[in-house]
Amino acid sequence: MEISATGRLEVRITAADVGKRVSVRRRHDPPTEGEKFTDTVGVLASWDDGVLLITRKSGETVHIPEASLVAGKLVPPAPARRRGPAASYEELAHVSARAWRPVESERLGEWELRAAAGFTRRANSALPLGDPGLPLPAALDAVRRWYGDRGLPAYIQTATGAEGTQELLCAELERLGWTREVTAELWIGALAPIADRDEGAGVVLSREADDAWLTRYQRKGVSEVALKVLGSGPSVSFATVPGEGGGAPAAIGRCVVDGRWAGFAAVEVDPALRRRGLATRVMAALARRALEEGASAAWLQVEADNAGARGLYAGMGFAAHHAYHHYRSV
Repeated sequence: MEISATGRLEVRITAADVGKRVSVRRRHDPPTEGEKFTDTVGVLASWDDGVLLITRKSGETVHIPEASLVAGKLVPPAPARRRGPAASYEELAHVSARAWRPVESERLGEWELRAAAGFTRRANSALPLGDPGLPLPAALDAVRRWYGDRGLPAYIQTATGAEGTQELLCAELERLGWTREVTAELWIGALAPIADRDEGAGVVLSREADDAWLTRYQRKGVSEVALKVLGSGPSVSFATVPGEGGGAPAAIGRCVVDGRWAGFAAVEVDPALRRRGLATRVMAALARRALEEGASAAWLQVEADNAGARGLYAGMGFAAHHAYHHYRSV
């Protein structure tokens, strides 16, 4: 918190700082559960009618009455990462979008409207990178119409928690009644250490998701549209650890190489065979192929409540880069 020369806390932010990252301390009156003050760090999304709206890195929005402020300051940009690859949000947003292509898309200014018959929110949501070419209310109406014409709910994918993410858009969507349904994180790390963790013995690599691979994939009844999405991307590989007796695979995985990036997805293991290193073996085999194709960095997406996956990926050197969210129109 900002402390003056006299030792007093000061509020050194104003409504002119909307859009900047801030740290504020507010007073509880009366104290809540013995806590007199609460600190909040995030992007100042708005300051209207005596109320501050701050969006945290997780995407959570906090409403703070101006009258409760006791201190506040701007937060300088985060220092450069000391491990793993450096990457901007915009670069990762484009890379991850190319790794999971819809079967139909259309531009709305610099936004992309994506549809794939409802198979996954990622392939059936608007990606708002840049200016839609219309005032926001008109752009949102256009999004609703486009998805409505296809019999689909209108979703917008946003991100928070990194330089250049969309805290202000998230706050405006919530103000306009859009509902956040899903939050996950995109993690990044170096690729070579993943390949070095296991020899990848017994892993079969293919350029297509065959029937055996699909029997282990968590989304059952995969349609032709889903197969097109799964097979999309600059250079796609599928990994399979065969099951005993010709049954369902013991483990599977998917990787898309796009320039320096290798994106991992659909890493799934037979529940009866977990904690035996099969996920590591699958990722190591895919990482070796990605290195051969010239990639050097890795990314993946993980849900906030998937403790097992988060522990596995953290042990491989991955770390969270930003959170992403799907907002649904009312």
